[in-house]
Amino acid sequence: MRAPAGQPQSGSSVASLSRPLAGRRSMPRAARAALAARLSVPMSAVLLAFGLTGCGPAPDEPLRRWQVDTADLARGRTLMTHYQCGSCHAVPGVPGGAERAPELARFGRRSYIAGQLPNTPETLQRWLLDPPGMVPGTTMPRLGLSERDARDIAGYLLSLQ
Repeated sequence: MRAPAGQPQSGSSVASLSRPLAGRRSMPRAARAALAARLSVPMSAVLLAFGLTGCGPAPDEPLRRWQVDTADLARGRTLMTHYQCGSCHAVPGVPGGAERAPELARFGRRSYIAGQLPNTPETLQRWLLDPPGMVPGTTMPRLGLSERDARDIAGYLLSLQ
């Protein structure tokens, strides 16, 4: 007589349930290890991709770590017009829009200044004060900016997200 559904039959044991099904062979240990190794790299990449989607700022959120707290952004934009930065660079909000030098739109999201210097508020201010002293051979001229001018222009450039 059979036991009701869900009830173990007499003579059955947990050990018998853990054995592979009759006629079915289990995968050799070496094959399981090889399969795991082949799947681990792609799975790691997928998990990393999903994990990184939540890292970093939202596309429209400003990168606050690069902002210059004491800068007057409107004054910085006005100074860029005064110093005629638009005669070489295309800069949002600054007349000119020349293409002789790199475009400065989204400058606040760049990693490097002049392709060589880390783009931080302090480094950018030093760069604005003395470009040839920071990167010999650069085509960016020394403009004779004051410390305050450099701070305000750096603040404006870094606000361009």
